[in-house]
Amino acid sequence: MLRHAPPSWVYFGGFVLTLIAGAINAVGFLGQHHQALSHMTGSVTVLGLELARANYGAAFHALAILAAFFTGCLISGVTISQSSLRLGRRYGVALSLEAFALFSAVFFLRHGASLGDYLAALACGLQNAMVTTYSGSTMRTTHMTGMVTDLGIACGHLIRGTPVDWFRFRIYGFLFLGFFAGGVVGTFGYGHFGYDTLLFPAVLSGITGVGYTLVKHYEHRRHPTRRQAT
Repeated sequence: MLRHAPPSWVYFGGFVLTLIAGAINAVGFLGQHHQALSHMTGSVTVLGLELARANYGAAFHALAILAAFFTGCLISGVTISQSSLRLGRRYGVALSLEAFALFSAVFFLRHGASLGDYLAALACGLQNAMVTTYSGSTMRTTHMTGMVTDLGIACGHLIRGTPVDWFRFRIYGFLFLGFFAGGVVGTFGYGHFGYDTLLFPAVLSGITGVGYTLVKHYEHRRHPTRRQAT
């Protein structure tokens, strides 16, 4: 359980990251292949379904999205070696890589290349793996199944009069609202700008990465003895 309130940058960063993922996922559903890009449950189902139908082209696309998401997780694991959420980790590098992948995705999607979908899925995998354990609580920002499950459990405990982890409840609520808002933004954006909508999460992740890096260096200058290895 979260025994202490997370710092404000965790709430803000979590909301922004789920907003990014929600927008990417909306574009994935509305795009040419109508497939989720930020979570892999549906992609695994599509892979099995299309293989059973002997529709090997669609099955390959689903498999490529899975592989791209996995590759993003792998890159994040190489970039961020520690599992605890702490100011000083190389999140700025990971967010910059995510932004680069999304900018590249827009270029390829403009030309009708499926590689754009794979790059967007890679960006989601990178982001999802980046958000790791904080005080024993695992957070994810590119899918909501775990969040909705934990929120439902918390509400059940509340009805029973069982103590509720309000810190977790609050931050999961922020994450849920962020993902929902991202879906709305992605839908309206796609209706007006098509695949260029991905420029919004690309810019946002880049700004977040730069902002995090600036905050990290500011904190290091204020507290040089607390400098953490990156």
